[in-house]
Amino acid sequence: MKIKRVAVLGAGEMGHGIAENCAIAGYEVWLRARRQSSLDEGMKRISEGLFKLQKKGAIRDANEVLSRIHTTTDLKTAVENADLLIESIPEVFDQKVEVFAECDKIAKPECIFATNTSTMSITKLAKATKREEKFIGMHFFTPVVIMEIVELTRGEKTSDETLNTCIDFLKSLNKIPIVLNKETPGFIVNRVVAPTSVLRLCLIENGIATPEEVDATYRKAGNVIGLFELWDYLGLDVVCNAMKYYSQALSPDYEPKYLEKMVKEGKLGKKSGMGFYDWSTRPEIDLRKATDKVDVRDFVFLEINEATKLVEMNIADPKTIDTAIKLAYGRKKGPFEVAKDYSDEEISKRLEELTKKFGKKIFEPTETIKKGKLRETIEQYYK
Repeated sequence: MKIKRVAVLGAGEMGHGIAENCAIAGYEVWLRARRQSSLDEGMKRISEGLFKLQKKGAIRDANEVLSRIHTTTDLKTAVENADLLIESIPEVFDQKVEVFAECDKIAKPECIFATNTSTMSITKLAKATKREEKFIGMHFFTPVVIMEIVELTRGEKTSDETLNTCIDFLKSLNKIPIVLNKETPGFIVNRVVAPTSVLRLCLIENGIATPEEVDATYRKAGNVIGLFELWDYLGLDVVCNAMKYYSQALSPDYEPKYLEKMVKEGKLGKKSGMGFYDWSTRPEIDLRKATDKVDVRDFVFLEINEATKLVEMNIADPKTIDTAIKLAYGRKKGPFEVAKDYSDEEISKRLEELTKKFGKKIFEPTETIKKGKLRETIEQYYK
């Protein structure tokens, strides 16, 4: 089918970026939020972004693009004539289900429903509608206009036609669709790094290192942003919701008690002015605080291990996973390309040490790594 009109639900960090990107590509966009103040803030950010792009020569006429974006607080107005609906509301399952059920009654039968969830089951969300074959996961990354990667994930009943239509749509936005063979909590990018979230909390909860010491060590190793610094950027409430979902869908090891306490105290990161850092001014990470109490390779080995789980479950092959991680994080190498620098025995031994030290089953090495078959698995795709 041909997509002409797009409804975007949610005008926050992701929603306003998706609307902007769609309008730049020439689509008529209806941006909907429950509160007018959210729409006003979203449109302000869209306008600022477009005029910056115009100044750089990336687009010809910011006002022309703006004319394609229509705002409303009324769900019916946004959805009733849409060819594609993209949901980008907070990561709360019940809220998403409620919105999709309501939209299903309003939207025309041929309208495709896409969710921008970064963690949740596409199949379970699709069950809120009577169009499971026209329901898909379409996970963008922030900043949406700049980031090329979008993860496309089918639910159990998503049709080939829906998938192919969405692939073509994303290519028209100048995106690179990363298609998963099947769904899993967190998909590829967030799933691969998920265990490192548990490790960083273990380090501070056990008094091994402070957030700034972890970040200084991580950045001194050549990374452009610290791990806790990144969380502050993303929003600690967003990270907390994702980890709570993982704790239910994957393992209790993901239970984020430390983060829950911070969120209850109103420490949400940059957006609230306080998180792991004070954001009244731009925090500066003191690289002199780097410490040998933190081994950056532990984060690397956990990513390799989790990526191997995805291969074992036939979610995606090593090359697809590497591509996704490189696009999402701007890295030169993905986890499997990095794995070539280490022996299976070295990775397995350290993962077993981390499992014993912190009592986290999710740190246990995969069968592929324990049996020394990681390199063989990688070489099937990197010849």
